[in-house]
Amino acid sequence: MSDLNFEKALIRLEEIVNKLENEELSLDESLKAFEEGIGLYRLCSRELSEAEKKVSLIMQENGEFKEIPFECEDEE
Repeated sequence: MSDLNFEKALIRLEEIVNKLENEELSLDESLKAFEEGIGLYRLCSRELSEAEKKVSLIMQENGEFKEIPFECEDEE
């Protein structure tokens, strides 16, 4: 799963959710799909957290642009 990028992981996660919601799966198939989905969710969550840390805001002050680090609400 480590070779998946965020976009591919998200697409696969959506496929799994649709499969679980719309198909009649055996308990074993459902558990395997759920387990894969949890792994994909964690991967996407990690990627989003990393991206959030890298984001910065660009503010214009006195005619000059100034970079301000983005602070996440849950880091306070």
